[in-house]
Amino acid sequence: MELSYWELKNWFTNVDYTIVGSGIVGLHAGLRLRERFPTAKILVLEKGMLPEGASTKNAGFACFGSISEIMDDLKTHTEEDVVQLIEKRWKGLQLLRKRLGDDVIDFRPYGGYELFLKEDEFGFNECVNRLPFINEILKPLFKAEVFTKEVDRFGFENIQEYLIFNPFEAQIDTGNMMQELLKQAVAANVLILNQQTVTSYTDTGNYVEVVLDDFSFISKKILFATNGFANTLTKGAVMPARAQVIITEPIANLDIKGTFHLDRGYYYFRNVGDKILLGGGRNLDFETENTTEFGQTKIVQNKLEDLLKNVILPNQDFRIAHRWSGIMGVGNSKKPVVLQLSENVFCGVRLGGMGVAIGSLIGTELADLI
Repeated sequence: MELSYWELKNWFTNVDYTIVGSGIVGLHAGLRLRERFPTAKILVLEKGMLPEGASTKNAGFACFGSISEIMDDLKTHTEEDVVQLIEKRWKGLQLLRKRLGDDVIDFRPYGGYELFLKEDEFGFNECVNRLPFINEILKPLFKAEVFTKEVDRFGFENIQEYLIFNPFEAQIDTGNMMQELLKQAVAANVLILNQQTVTSYTDTGNYVEVVLDDFSFISKKILFATNGFANTLTKGAVMPARAQVIITEPIANLDIKGTFHLDRGYYYFRNVGDKILLGGGRNLDFETENTTEFGQTKIVQNKLEDLLKNVILPNQDFRIAHRWSGIMGVGNSKKPVVLQLSENVFCGVRLGGMGVAIGSLIGTELADLI
């Protein structure tokens, strides 16, 4: 890379903080660093044309988890850890809304619903029986009953008679969210360079040498906000998890409004105006879906179309307009990894598919490690 004197001077000289990743976490970290260090030189490096991982590729759920997901978490985490994580998700959503504004992100508080398939009678009964307990442990946080049983009024088929409703969940427009975050970062004099891949780095103790494809520069500190792409960085504590998503063409007289979950959160759908967006299915083939490669597979795509046809939009014509995928970061624990890795190297990763909810908080915590 042949750089001019001007380019070196303005972008790569006297860099205080380099942030790798321009998603929700990275930009919130940049904005928080700017609040704390008004004169610092802050540089964000992004390997994609747009934020590469899941920040612009998610389903736009402003949520803290379905009841079956919470119960699943209770099998592998303590009650205290589960409640703390839900609190983090809730506070993160409030921080996101406060920073960006509900109008900008098209925040729509339609509530959230969980469906249970006909064959999942055991899972349904288990959730209904545990409903009072889950409401009890969440009451100090929400000061109200979170989950209630409701009769299906949407015309779904092949499901249990009742849905479980949560009035606190909502939808947002992910594209609007990231555009506004980018605008705020630029307005705060946070420098952002796209199509830049950090290939290696060396912490000398006094500074970090940051190596790009064919160029290196010096930064006082480096902060990694690369989530699903942080496997080598965290020595395996973060695994990539691909999520496949489809969206339909507009559907006449669509009467579905809200965010919906199925099967412990492994499937999720919502309306986007008069379209249906549906994603998930990585539990069909975990091994294949633990990848940093974008793309679709037949097993997942067929299942998503089957759910649309036989559960979500029965007896309705629909056409798939678009398919895509995003890369999340998951691990043995759902607790995010916010760590100082060495003297001048930090990371905020492993958001466990909860990036919209906790990304703003994790970005802030990452910046506050400095």
